[in-house]
Amino acid sequence: MPTEPEKEINLTIPMIPDMEIAASRTAEAVAEVMELDEDKTAEVSMALIEACLNSFEHSHSEDRKVFITFRVKNEELTIILRDNGTGFDPDKVEEPNIVEKLKPGISKRGWGLKLMEKMMDSLVIDSGPNGTKITMTKKR
Repeated sequence: MPTEPEKEINLTIPMIPDMEIAASRTAEAVAEVMELDEDKTAEVSMALIEACLNSFEHSHSEDRKVFITFRVKNEELTIILRDNGTGFDPDKVEEPNIVEKLKPGISKRGWGLKLMEKMMDSLVIDSGPNGTKITMTKKR
């Protein structure tokens, strides 16, 4: 099968409520063009929503923007999400304890990175004082 040229879609969204939905709709449209099945499309959409929400909530970005690039080449979708925030150390993020999270009165939040990791074929986080870049891939 011949190699197809890479297709790239760029999206910049402001960090305001519900803009993660705009990003997920773009991801769903890209997945449809790729002919991803319904389950993989849902996984891509949910992983992107989690990445956006994490950026909105934790980046402390002064420009209050998230930059998303969708790259489609052959059988793979790569999504790169960037912000210009303060960064974080992914190794210091505590893994949620399911037993504790299910207790009444305990926040159910804190699953974003784990969900992204499980839903995508690969997840790479590059973060530092000038921002965070998350690269996620999904194979057809």
